[in-house]
Amino acid sequence: MNVIQDEERGPMGGPVGGRIVAGVSGSLGSLTALHRAAAEARVTGAELWAVLAWEPPGGEISHRGGPCPAPMAAWRRMADERLLSALEEAFGGAGPKVPLKCLVIRGKPGDALLAAADQPDDLLVVGAGARGRLRRAMWPSVSRYCLARACCPVLAVPPSPLHHALDAVHRRNVWKLPFDTRELAG
Repeated sequence: MNVIQDEERGPMGGPVGGRIVAGVSGSLGSLTALHRAAAEARVTGAELWAVLAWEPPGGEISHRGGPCPAPMAAWRRMADERLLSALEEAFGGAGPKVPLKCLVIRGKPGDALLAAADQPDDLLVVGAGARGRLRRAMWPSVSRYCLARACCPVLAVPPSPLHHALDAVHRRNVWKLPFDTRELAG
């Protein structure tokens, strides 16, 4: 009798030692997703790919004729710096403690993430973000785009509770409402 052994699987169903692709924008939601992706990579022994997508100001259509190379190089450099800054903010000097590959891709975020996570055994990790009707109408959701089109499993990480607390503090500041620090000790 032949025994067929299934390959070892990680917690999210992907094979151990694969790739975990995380979308990074520098927002709190993307940093939360990056932390979750690093935790999944540690558990499964996978390589972590941090992907940041960028477009020229005004989008690709406004630069169809070809902008000067100098501004394009400057925008690319700024995208590189934003990715490194996000990684530093997320992990500090110690790094994620897993093999890490950084990718900066020129293009729309959803398309860039799907291009990076193009294998069925990849795991794509994106921040789900708090979404309301107005936000959804104004800014399409990258996580929804990826969930609908990915060829691999997608993990949409909800915002951390700290994110909600920071949003509440920000709203108080915008509306110039008094802030009682005793609320934080709760």
